Amino acid sequence: MNEPALITARGLRKSFGPTEALRGVDLDVRRGEVLAVMGPSGSGKSTLLHCLAGVLVPDSGTVEVAGRSVSGLGEAARSRLRLTEFGFVFQFGQLLPELTAADNVGLPLLLNGTPRARARTAAGAALARLGLQDAGEKHPTELSGGQAQRVAIARALITRPKVLFADEPTGSLDSLAAENVLTAMLDLVREDGTTVVLITHDPRTAAYADREVIVRDGRIGAVVA
Repeated sequence: MNEPALITARGLRKSFGPTEALRGVDLDVRRGEVLAVMGPSGSGKSTLLHCLAGVLVPDSGTVEVAGRSVSGLGEAARSRLRLTEFGFVFQFGQLLPELTAADNVGLPLLLNGTPRARARTAAGAALARLGLQDAGEKHPTELSGGQAQRVAIARALITRPKVLFADEPTGSLDSLAAENVLTAMLDLVREDGTTVVLITHDPRTAAYADREVIVRDGRIGAVVA
C-alpha cells in the first residue's frame, strides 16, 4: 500500500501524574489502511488512540489528520471533528439501552442535524449492510453480544467517517462471534476506503490488518508490514 499518510503523529508525550503513558511516539497511518496497534495492558496503546482521535490532548507533540491539526484544536472543535469525521467502536459497544438498535445507529446523524425520517432510513440501510435488517426495533438487551457489536459498528460508520477508531472491538466476544464481527467490519471499511486504527492485544485479530505496530512502555517498539 503506497497511499500517503492520512494521520501523522510526531513526538507524542502524555503523562497521568507520574506515569508516562506515551514517551515520544511518531506514527503515520496511511489513507485507507487498517492499522493494528498491539501491546500488553498498560503499554500506552489506548492512550495513543485517544490522542490520535482528539479525545486526549498530548502534553507535547502534534497530531494531524488530512493535514489539519487535531492536537491544536480547542475542545469544541475536537468534539465536532469526532462527530463528523471519526467513528468509534469500543469493547462493550456502549449502546444506549433505552434506544432501539435503529435509534442508536441513527443518533450521530440526528446530532449532526439530519431530519429524523432521513436518519431512520439511513440507520435501516446501515443495519442491513451488517445483516441486521430485522433488528432495528430491538433494544440492546434483546440482542446477542455479536449483534450488539454490529449495531455499534453500524453507528460508527453511518456518517461515512474518514477514520474508524476501534478499541478492542471484539474483546468481549467468543472466538466465533469475534471473527464474524471483525470480518463484517473490515469488509465494510475496505469497501468504503475508511482508514482504521484498531487496538488489540490478540495476534489473531491483528492478522486481519494491513500493518501492525507494537507499543511497549509508551513507545513504538516494532512495525510489522
